[in-house]
Amino acid sequence: MEHLLFTLPDAEVIEAVNGRAVAAEVSDILHPGDLHKPSYPFRLSPGEIGCFLSHRRCWQRIVDAGWDYALIVEDDLALDHSLWADVLMLITEQASTDSFIRLPAKRREVPVAQHAQQGESKLFLPRVIGLQTVAQIVGRAAAKRLLAATEQLDRPVDTFLQMHWIHQQQIQTILPNGVSEQTEALGGSTIQKRKSGSKLGREFKRSLYRAQVSTRPQKD
Repeated sequence: MEHLLFTLPDAEVIEAVNGRAVAAEVSDILHPGDLHKPSYPFRLSPGEIGCFLSHRRCWQRIVDAGWDYALIVEDDLALDHSLWADVLMLITEQASTDSFIRLPAKRREVPVAQHAQQGESKLFLPRVIGLQTVAQIVGRAAAKRLLAATEQLDRPVDTFLQMHWIHQQQIQTILPNGVSEQTEALGGSTIQKRKSGSKLGREFKRSLYRAQVSTRPQKD
């Protein structure tokens, strides 16, 4: 955290929500994966609840502060500074209050359209929005839109963000971006939960769900 505060411009810490501590308090807004279509086949764990509410807290901070946009990063972020300068330039030139721009650690997204480029780094619209939320630019109007769409929760935050047909927010991606994760080096994720059922059964449900999501691509 100290390193990120030193490295990132005008950085501040937003205290994360402890999902286990607030699970009972927020039980009335939680649903068992059936709030939206396609249905999500797994129940939210306390860690996933806390992660989602933490991101909502960050979105609310952007709105309350009146910022045009802000960079939200998780505490396991690591940066390759040889690429980061180009990424910051792209953000400065392209980001707006309506923006949601992912800076994923994994290069898995397939572009529908390229919107801008700086050096090697490309800003594009991905066909299917990727998972994980290690780093993203969120504009004030986008934050308001997402807050309004997430007053009820039924799946993890990254899984919900894939559902552009629900939240009506275009989501762009920058790759390559110099972003990586230090999850294992920092002791592993706190979001993982004890799995129920067979591994084969879970993987089948996960694959089926992802196939349903892939049938609803973003369009430029």
